[in-house]
Amino acid sequence: MELDIRNLSKTYGKVKALSNVSFTLYEGVYGILGPNGAGKSTLINLITDNVRRETGEILLDGQDISSLKLDYFNYIGYMPQEQGYYAEFSVRAFLMYVARLKGLKGKKIKQKTQELIEEFHLEAFCHKKVGSLSGGMRQRVLLAQALLNDPKILILDEPTAGVDPQERINIRNIISRLSKDRIIIIATHIVSDIEAIAKEIVIMKGGQVIKKETPNRLIKDVEARVKEIEITVEELEEVQKKYVISNIQHSDKGFVVRIICNDYKDNYLCSPSKANLEDVYLYYFK
Repeated sequence: MELDIRNLSKTYGKVKALSNVSFTLYEGVYGILGPNGAGKSTLINLITDNVRRETGEILLDGQDISSLKLDYFNYIGYMPQEQGYYAEFSVRAFLMYVARLKGLKGKKIKQKTQELIEEFHLEAFCHKKVGSLSGGMRQRVLLAQALLNDPKILILDEPTAGVDPQERINIRNIISRLSKDRIIIIATHIVSDIEAIAKEIVIMKGGQVIKKETPNRLIKDVEARVKEIEITVEELEEVQKKYVISNIQHSDKGFVVRIICNDYKDNYLCSPSKANLEDVYLYYFK
């Protein structure tokens, strides 16, 4: 399966939300990484065909999605960042309701609902009202509804927003498990969500794609720019003005400061440090 995005552009008024965006996706997990305003949500709205594009093509196995019409929506599962979830519905009732909206019928509705309740370990919660669940459990339910039609393209917009670290790991593991025969697109600014599971990461800035690489390659590209310097308390203010800082840790003599820079020329005691995807994010967006 191939999802090919070619020269995609979109303008809202005088704001260029996307500008000639092009890349190709195959089965696996892809992270769309960027700050607010980078164009992530616009890109998702175009891929889900919720917004009309101005220029460019979106091709699924060589066919433009506009020519597939309603059949295209059978390929798509979507978990938006903010979704109404009918707080008074039980978990089971909510999933069955969404299943009907997605065109499932008869026994298939109960069958698929039960399958996903078990898949997401919701058995103990299936009779509880959705509005009474914790943030993490609600995210599980919303992820489950995106899978009711067994989509081949799963699009998740900030899937772990507002959940605790343990539930974030649980959701991340579920996503990884689902990716074997699907294209999964995760739009996020939480780098830990995609560092461990993404096949590739698309970095967006100002409505453009500035990088598309594996996490390891992106990290390797910035590794030489990540350093730790030892400074006194008095030197901290000056260092904060000069460098992008990813961490400050107390030491016996003052602070150990993790910095990201292209050209280090100061005389502070300095040592290289292993980079991570958070450093990549800071390098491109700070």
